[in-house]
Parts: sequence; C-alpha cells; structure tokens
Amino acid sequence: MADPSTYRPQPGSIPDAPGVYKFRDEHGRVIYVGKAKSLRSRLSSYFADLSGLHPRTRQMVTSAGSVEWTVVSTEVEALQLEYSWIKEFDPRFNVRYRDDKSYPVLAVTMNEELPRLLVYRGPRRRGVRYFGPYAHAWAIRETLDMLLRVFPARTCSAGVLRRHQQIGRPCLLGYIGKCSAPCVGRVTPEEHRDIVEDFCDFLGGRTDTMIRRLEREMGEAAESLEFERAARLRDDLGALRRAMEKQAVVLGDGTDADVIAFAQDELEAAVQIFHVRGGRVRGQRGWVIDKVEATDTPALVERFLSQFYGEQATLVEVTDTDSDTAAVPREVLVPELPGDAEAVTEWLSGLRGGRVRLRVPQRGDKRALMETVARNAAEAFAQHKLRRAGDLTARSAALQELQDGLGLDSAPLRIECVDVSHVQGSDVVASLVVFEDGVPRKSDYRRFAVREGAEGGDVASIAEVTRRRFARFRSDGERQDPDERRVTENAVAETLGGASPVEAGTGTGTPAGVDPETGRPRRFAYPPNLLVVDGAGPQANAAADVLADLGITDVAVVGLAKRLEEVWVAGEPDPVILPRTSEALYLLQRVRDEAHRFAIAYHRQKRSSRMTRSELDDVPGLGQARRTALLKHFGSLRRLRAASVEEISEVPGVGRHTAEAVRRALSGEQEGRTKRPTQERNEGGAK
Repeated sequence: MADPSTYRPQPGSIPDAPGVYKFRDEHGRVIYVGKAKSLRSRLSSYFADLSGLHPRTRQMVTSAGSVEWTVVSTEVEALQLEYSWIKEFDPRFNVRYRDDKSYPVLAVTMNEELPRLLVYRGPRRRGVRYFGPYAHAWAIRETLDMLLRVFPARTCSAGVLRRHQQIGRPCLLGYIGKCSAPCVGRVTPEEHRDIVEDFCDFLGGRTDTMIRRLEREMGEAAESLEFERAARLRDDLGALRRAMEKQAVVLGDGTDADVIAFAQDELEAAVQIFHVRGGRVRGQRGWVIDKVEATDTPALVERFLSQFYGEQATLVEVTDTDSDTAAVPREVLVPELPGDAEAVTEWLSGLRGGRVRLRVPQRGDKRALMETVARNAAEAFAQHKLRRAGDLTARSAALQELQDGLGLDSAPLRIECVDVSHVQGSDVVASLVVFEDGVPRKSDYRRFAVREGAEGGDVASIAEVTRRRFARFRSDGERQDPDERRVTENAVAETLGGASPVEAGTGTGTPAGVDPETGRPRRFAYPPNLLVVDGAGPQANAAADVLADLGITDVAVVGLAKRLEEVWVAGEPDPVILPRTSEALYLLQRVRDEAHRFAIAYHRQKRSSRMTRSELDDVPGLGQARRTALLKHFGSLRRLRAASVEEISEVPGVGRHTAEAVRRALSGEQEGRTKRPTQERNEGGAK
C-alpha cells in the first residue's frame, strides 16, 4: 500500500484551471481518470486524511504512485479528453457504461433494391433504418414474426435470395404468406418497397393510420362478399394490435427521448435508461457500478452522459439527426441536472449534429415515466445487492484462502496461468491467461509458438514461456525516457484543437513499463502475484528456476495437477491439498481451464494453417497473387514442379529471377518427398 504523501505534488504547482488528471500505479499503469473545473481544488481533496476519504477513493490513492494532469480551455474540451483517455487506457477505477455485447436493433436495408428486414448488432451505416435498441433479440424476432403477416417483406440473406432467383421457386416463407416473394416476381421491386415503407411507418409510430386503412379494406371486402379476404384482413388487424401491445405508448406527443434514473448508496449506484422512440418504449438497459469517490446525483448524471453517449457515438458510422440512426435523441430526461449542464448539452448536441434538450421532467406523462424508470432502478439495485453479496464473498474468500493456503504475503490480486498444447510433440504452442481480482482480463491474454518444446517436453516448454514472458517484463521495466512524457501528453491535448499544453505533472520520466510514444502499457509490463502452471512439481520447479535466474523473487509459483487437483508449490516436496469445496481450488481450476481452452484454440488454428501450407510459401519475392497465378497457369503443383525456368517466367508478373527461385525451391527441397493427399488437393485446387 502506497503512501499518498510520497507522490503528492506541491499545492502551488497545481494550476487553478479546468483540466483532466490521471493517477498511475507504481508500474505506470493508468488506474483512474477524472476531470475538474479547478484542478488545484480537486486534486488537493485526494490528499486529505485517509480516514475521511470514500472507501474506493482511499483504495485508489493508496494504489497509485503518481498523478499528472492536462490543462484545457473549456469544460467541453475536458469532457472530450476525459472520455478519450477512459476509452484509451481503460482504468480499473473508472466506471465504463458498456455491455459485454451490443444491444440488438431491427434494421431495414433501404439502400438495397429489395430491402431486407433483419435483427442486427454493430455499427450503423448510411441508407439503413434502425428501430430499437431492444433488450432481447427474441423480442425483435417475436414482433417481426407477427408483423410479417401484415407486411410480407424479404428477410432472407443475399445468398438465399440469389439461389431462389436461380431456381425460380420461393422459400418456405413465400409459400406460407410471410414473404411477398420478390425473388420469383410475385411482386415488383416497387411494390415490395411500398410494403417495406408501410412496415417502417408502422414501427415509426403511424399505427392509427395503418389500423384505419385495414379496417376500411376489411369492410369493403365484406360488402363485396370476399369473405376469405375479409377474414385474412381481420387476422392482420389482430396481429398489428398484438404488436402494438408489446410497445405501449408512454408519451402521447410521439417524443423521441431517453429517460434516465438512479438508485444508490454510499458505495454503489444502479442506473436504468429507457429508450423512447415515437412515444413508445423501444428498449431498456441497466448497469450497477461501484462509486470511486463520494458522488452525488448531478455528478453521476454527468459521468453517465459523457461515457454512455460517447460510447454510443463510436458505433454510428455517419452523422444523422434522424431518430432511428442518431446516437443521441432529441431529448434526454434526467433526475437532476449536472453541475455544468450547458457544457454537457453543447457536447451532446455536437454528437447528435442537432439541438438536444437536457432537462428534468416536472409533471405529466414524462414525470410519470421518470418515476417508473426510478422504480426499475431501485428494483435492479435491490436484486444486485442480493447477488453481489454472494459474488464478492466468494471471490474475496477464494483470494484469502489462496493467501493462507500457499503462505503468500498478500492476496494474489493478479494471477497468470501457463498451459502447453501439442500432439505428440508437434506444433507445440502455449497460452498465458490473466485473472485480476478473481475475474478474467482477456485483453492481457497472450499465446506463444514454442521453439524448444519438441525436444524437452512440457517442462522445457513451460520454462521457455516463463523465460520469454518475464524477460520481456524485465526489459520493459527498465525503459525510461525523461523527455517523452511531456511530448506525449501535449500531443493528446493538441488533438482537441487549441487545448493548452501539459502543465507541470509529478515525476520527470516516462513510468517504467509504459510506451513513451503511445502512453499505453507495454506488453508483459506488469508482474503477477501468483504464477500457475498446468502440471505438477517438475513444471512448477522449472518455472521457479527461470524466475530465479532472472532475479525475480516476488512472484509465487505453483503447479496444478489434473489427476487429483493437487497444488504443487515450487521447491516443496509434497503438494498442498485444498478442500474440494474450497473457493480457492475452484478459482485455480477456472484459471487452469481457461488457459487450457485458450491454448487448444491456438493449437487448432496453427495445425489448420500448417495443413494448408504450400512449398511456394517460402519462396522469396513470391506473394499470394503470384502463387495463385502460377497454380492457375500450370493447374497443379506437380506440373509446376516439372516446368522449366523459361516456362515459369512466361507467367504474367513472374520474372526470371523469381522463376529461378521457384525452380530451386521445388527441385531442391521436394526431391524424393511424398506429398500428403490433403496437401496435394489444396495446392492443385486451381486445376
């Protein structure tokens, strides 16, 4: 635990101006990013008496080793820079309002001749209309299935469409009336587009017009004694009404708005957001986050708006003020306005490309909807408390049991695990996975192609991977350039278009383990508290010997044997037997199994690429285009092997020098060698 007084800057050296600041740990890794109207006032608050700080703030300042800042001109620039740094460095103490997957939307490809309806995730593109987001993909599919009865538009992919155009028969949806079958000419492209536009109008809120039209057509059909058509229209009306029930009108004026509410205590906060489009609730999302410092509702609102809408804006490839495409709606309703509401509103308007209203609803439907969202936030927070207690208790118990069972000085907050994969000594690969605070950190995963494993077996492979991983850590940790940090931070500030350069930060050189050019951590820059290897005593001892040779003494090494799940501590003659029901053993098993999964995936990929490899791959100056041209010209590798230099040089793009290199490679290396049938087929596929 670091003492904040050791890196506290002199109060007079901190500017009394708006800016953005970063806390770094002892390895130079950014652990927290914040912004302030007055850097001097905000940073001074972090170095008050530790006993009076918020628990998460106290943990952050005692984990940090330095603090630095950038002065900017306006609060809008501070918002932009803060979001950019949070996105770039992913600090562990900052909240990221993002999901493990993007929320699904209903997309209509109006930019195609025959528009298609599909469930979609990902960046939004020009010429495509989007409706959503929805909380679940099944909700979209259920709604779409009902509406296809009324709006029989195309839902198939381009490949399926071409295939049915060629065979002249519609797909199953065409036979059952849920597609108008434009692929076989049942409707013209213009008629199909009319169907799609009616579908978009219905989802866009023009439901009353559609209902009245169908009722009129049903009455006309009944008067004309077309009872089958009238019955079909009656069923269509029922389908539309069921779809409307799933998207109840909450705002009668057809407002496009996002409604945001919070439920919180001193340590955590739950946020809920309802996406209202055309007066109907199209989707709902929620998060529960840890508070890093004592934060009131206005500050929570500001952080949420800057990070959530900044993240959403990166998913939209084009700026479009249409409500179906824009990242920010026309109106954002919040429980309390942030302290710098004008700056936040200006920033949101810039993201949207049009005017955005940020306000607190006072009465009417919008106030009632805000209360509904607040109740959802409170319910989600209560449920989280019940689940979180078990999760945090289990993870804390696992780390504490590992510390006690293995005799460690502290709980292993960062655990790395190495596993080796091969088939009888061939294609040897290894994986390294990382767990922090008991959960995977996949951005730090690494994989290795092992060079020495075939000769020495798993023990040698473990030793090689350990040597490469920690040799890189040693070399990265020793790199520093005293003049680079100021240049890097000034470059970041200049991207804001006129922001002031960096004022005085603490320290003079780039922190160990940080790339001075990008400001990001170098690969393998941070050591683990515990290194786990897949194996028993010999594997653990091999890894420990490598660490001793490198002079690294503060990393504990254990091996986890699969047969009896014994934990072998390096240098100990007998294993540690953890109880089968212990959280510590369960955590080690999760780490080991994740490393095994990652290694197997890489091994399969490497074997697959080797089986499709050609002798032409290693010819100098022969790229993919020339290899393809040679195989296409001669038909197979066997005929190419029998060709002369003159015949090879006749291929367009292949000169005599390259032809001689091809001839040497095929005649010298392949003499007396028998090809495998699979490889011969792969190389002769251009025949």
